[in-house]
Order: sequence, then C-alpha cells, then structure tokens
Amino acid sequence: MQHWIRPLPRGWIAIVCLLIAPLGQAGPLRDRIIERRQQAAPFEQLKDVAYGAHERQRFDVYLPKPRTSGAPVILLVHGGGWRHGDKAADSVVEHKVGHWVSHGVVLVSTNYRLLPEAGPLEQVQDIARALAAVQQHAVAWGANPARVVLMGHSAGAHLVALLSARPDQVRAAGAQSWMSTVALDSAALDVPAIMQRRHPRLYDQAFGDDPARWRDASPIDQQRTAGPPLLAVCSTERKDSPCTQADAFAAATRPLGMQVDVLRQARSHREINVDLGDDPAYTRAVDAFLGSVDARWPVMH
Repeated sequence: MQHWIRPLPRGWIAIVCLLIAPLGQAGPLRDRIIERRQQAAPFEQLKDVAYGAHERQRFDVYLPKPRTSGAPVILLVHGGGWRHGDKAADSVVEHKVGHWVSHGVVLVSTNYRLLPEAGPLEQVQDIARALAAVQQHAVAWGANPARVVLMGHSAGAHLVALLSARPDQVRAAGAQSWMSTVALDSAALDVPAIMQRRHPRLYDQAFGDDPARWRDASPIDQQRTAGPPLLAVCSTERKDSPCTQADAFAAATRPLGMQVDVLRQARSHREINVDLGDDPAYTRAVDAFLGSVDARWPVMH
C-alpha cells in the first residue's frame, strides 16, 4: 500500500501537534495543581488504583466530600494520539473536577497502554477493564455502578465510541452497560474513510495498512446494535471536519434506535477538552445531554 509523504499543510501540522502533545505534569507542579483543585472543590483523591498488572493500567479517583450514596460517575479517557497522554494532566481533569465533583459526581481518570506497545484494539480492552473496575468499586465510593458516563477526548473519544460499539469487549471484561457516552472531538469515528484519503501519519501508526483492522477499529463499522446514548462534541474549526464524521455516525446509528446527539462548538481541538467544566454555555449543553439520559443528574440548569 502506498502512503503519501508530501509535507503536511500548516493546518494539518497544528492538528497533529495537538493530537500528540504530551499531556502529563509531574512533581511539585502537579502537587500545586492538586491543591488548587481541592480549593475549588473539596474532594478525596485515590491515586493509581490498579485495574490490571501493567503500570499504565491505573486510574485516579476524585470523590466528593462528604460522600453520598448512589452518585453518578464520570470515567475520563485522555487523548494523545494513542501514543501519549496521562490521566492526571491538568487539561484532562482540572475544570471537570471543579465542576462535577463539586456537584456530587465521582470522577475517575484512567490511563491505558499506549503505542507502540498496544494499539487501539488493545487499548479499548483496557478501557473495558477500567470500566469493570469502576463498577466494582462504585458502591464503596458512594456511587451507582449503573450511572457511569464514559467520556473521552481525541484518541480517548475514539476509544469510548469504539467500546460503545463493542458489547463483546464489555462482556469479556466483566463490565456492565453504562448510562451514556460523551466523545469529545474524535475525527476517527470512520477509520476506513480516514485511511483512504490523505491523512497524518499518526493514523498509520495507530491503524496500520490492513483494511480489516481499519474496520475492526472503526466505531461506525462496529456499531451494529444500539449502544448507550452518545453525545459527539465536535470542533467546527478543525481542517479535518470532525463534525462531518459525527453527523455520519449519527445517521448510521439512527436505524438501530440509538440516540446520538451532535454538539458543534466553535472551539479548537484543545479547547473542546479544557473548556469543559469552565465555560458556562458549553458545559450547560453537555449537562443538558446528561440530564436527558439521567433524570437525577445533579447538575440541572
């Protein structure tokens, strides 16, 4: 198979940089960030809870103070081009902790194995295992295992959408169905369509050159039965038109009886992530979707 090798236009270079930029922070800076989060919304943190033997199979838990019972849970899956990223990155959790934990929502942010050690098909297995572990711990945290929201950004958005399309992976991990899914700006809902046109090399690294593997990793191809209601948030500013894929995904799943809502945002790929929980109008729109699925959702506007 031939791959294009011409230099990417400047707009594409910006997209690639956003997708693969390392997101982690460490040491004293991370400690200051945690302290700032706790000042904004008092919480108890459980760090590096294991859901598997690999060092990347860990998640952090942010528990409201005081604990309640039957609370909903948001399970966050970070982005980073399937190769980078970290569960504790400020861009992943800060505003989301400040907004949702302060309203009584348990927030869990997970890591997973990365390229080149594990590709998207292995990574989605990790997300399924993390989901199973969250559901097993939920009651002890004062949460309800049936009230889980899967939320991912970028590569993480692809993974949560793919897991929604793969109930076999959910069952294999010992997980139950969850309440809803929020995919924050994925441009990989239709993997074969990406791979058959000009694309950044990061997609070759993630999906290879086998069309059968493309279909296996493609949410639109794998969604054969209705999954939990899904909100696809998409940037109208990106050159690669994630909203076009979101619309196509919604149209393809409609005959299955699956609820897929598309939320367009005039924000950059990064802003789709970091503004959630901070920008009032954008956050209200996401909460409105969650409230439409869960009548007891604690943030109602």
